[in-house]
Amino acid sequence: MHAVTFDFGQTLAALDADLTAARLAERSLSFDPKRIEVALPDAWRVYDDAIHRGLGGHPWKIFMRALLERAAASPLDEEALVGAVDFLWSEQPRKNLWRRPIPGMLELAEDLSDAGVPVGIISNSEGRLAELVAELGWDDRFLVLADSGRLGMDKPDRAIFAWTAGRLGRSLDRIVHIGDSLAADVEGALGAGMRAVWFGGDPKRALGERARVAKDASEVRRALVEFGVAAASERVPTRASPRPGSRSRST
Repeated sequence: MHAVTFDFGQTLAALDADLTAARLAERSLSFDPKRIEVALPDAWRVYDDAIHRGLGGHPWKIFMRALLERAAASPLDEEALVGAVDFLWSEQPRKNLWRRPIPGMLELAEDLSDAGVPVGIISNSEGRLAELVAELGWDDRFLVLADSGRLGMDKPDRAIFAWTAGRLGRSLDRIVHIGDSLAADVEGALGAGMRAVWFGGDPKRALGERARVAKDASEVRRALVEFGVAAASERVPTRASPRPGSRSRST
């Protein structure tokens, strides 16, 4: 049987633009949430480029700087820009900005888990992914949470994928990883020997037989079925209330 892993940010949960604007207002900086949303694709391209250039597996500040530069209604001076990025980074452990569920993705994780497919998260995060997932009430869906901030290894390095595979009880070639970052998620997973689904990626990009591109949760399901994960083919009714308790997991 296959296992499936998800990236967290921009795959299971999107950046909350309203919350981001509210946090920036605490620094007396006015940002329109709609401008933040529009700026996100360019900021993620900067993030991927940073990884390709070897600037770190989790270049969070590079991403956030690019986002604020593009979302600002007028140019910020360097002191204000650096101060805003540092403030948001320091506040991440207390109130993570990535918390808006992406339609259909958590339901997919639930369906896979309910069908007995081992499901995990592999995230380049700040070390408090388990706490965030628990705060959101999602912790009973995932057997393994691989948080780069706790493990000391980042995507796209093979080590974090191999660590997760060992705890899911599957060989790397029996795992499909789903993520939005071409560099960290897709190229990382393929390099580790896994299959990959590029969530929200460029459908014109040639990725080879072991990868697919999906624009939404429905297309992710179809990609998983093509990879042999039959449990992804149908949506079962969403449970009315959270499961009592949560299963043991590794972080």
